[in-house]
Amino acid sequence: MMANSPADILVELEEAVAASPPERCARILSDIVQLLTSRHDRPHEKLVNVVDSILLRLAERVTSSALVQLSKALAEFNVAPQDTLRHLASHDDPEVACPILLKSQALSASDLEAVARSCGERHQLAIATRDKVEAAVAEALLRRGGRAIYLALIKNPGSRFSGAAYAGLIEKSAADGEITKTLALRPGTPDAVLRKLLAAPSGENAPAKPNASSVPPAQDAASNPTPARIEPKRPCSTDYANARPEIVALSRVGKLNDSTVNRFAIRGEMANLFTALSVLSAVPIEIIEHVMTDADCEGLVMACRASRLNWQTTLAILSNRGGARLSFAERERAQQIFDTLLLSTSQWTVRWGEIAASANTSDPGRHRNGG
Repeated sequence: MMANSPADILVELEEAVAASPPERCARILSDIVQLLTSRHDRPHEKLVNVVDSILLRLAERVTSSALVQLSKALAEFNVAPQDTLRHLASHDDPEVACPILLKSQALSASDLEAVARSCGERHQLAIATRDKVEAAVAEALLRRGGRAIYLALIKNPGSRFSGAAYAGLIEKSAADGEITKTLALRPGTPDAVLRKLLAAPSGENAPAKPNASSVPPAQDAASNPTPARIEPKRPCSTDYANARPEIVALSRVGKLNDSTVNRFAIRGEMANLFTALSVLSAVPIEIIEHVMTDADCEGLVMACRASRLNWQTTLAILSNRGGARLSFAERERAQQIFDTLLLSTSQWTVRWGEIAASANTSDPGRHRNGG
């Protein structure tokens, strides 16, 4: 008796599947998955290829709950039946598709791009939260996805962004303050991108367009009062003690620079920021605390200039110290002060502030009496 060829065996298996009721198909499916998972190392590639067409035929005849179990099992395989994998990954039911999209390492970048372009938000979110998202996949998600997809990608440290992706994110950030903040706080965001984020108003911080028909000129000042400055929470002595060793170490190796200080400001790391300015300008923390919380920005601009920081970093510090957003006039004045101050003048002025503060501290009675 002549043995059947592998092709004949597959035909017979497919015919048997076609003639079986859904319950039996589910049992066959479970048995095949058990066969694949019983190997202690990983499924053999030839075995996977052999069962691919059978799994695909079975997947068309079983319930969604059986497909969910199949998806969860195949998501763990580094070598998996490709046709079945693609079928599950693009399934209309997110419960079936998401385990594959979230975890499978056997799906190619092109497979993920195809799903990102054609499927719904839950499918896209699963891709956006994978351990690693290639730049091409991220671009596909950004082109079609909504706000939730943008935020998920930015918050995912495994996401990779191309120049085009960053351009799209910057464009979106112009109308969304949360996207701006999340992108600015993301480790690894290029300095050029950070500068563009800081240069443009965004989201709820963008200046509102005047509406002459809704607010009469006589009522404008009363109905739109200038918001009070909200002082940032001042770090305590423990915060400074914890921050100082790292800041001093960065200074010794030449890495306490504009890029580092800029990030401290954007991330709201006040203890690191105050300590960095203190170390760079060689003045006590108390002086930095004073100029940082002073409503007039002149002292803070001087401290930044004395610290040899550039204008972009100075602007980042001014913009992230708390309180109302800098008006155009305030920003222009701050930049004029920065541009016209000599380094030596700034250092002398800041040091003079240190001396004055020391005198006031050492003789509080004199300060209170004005003598």
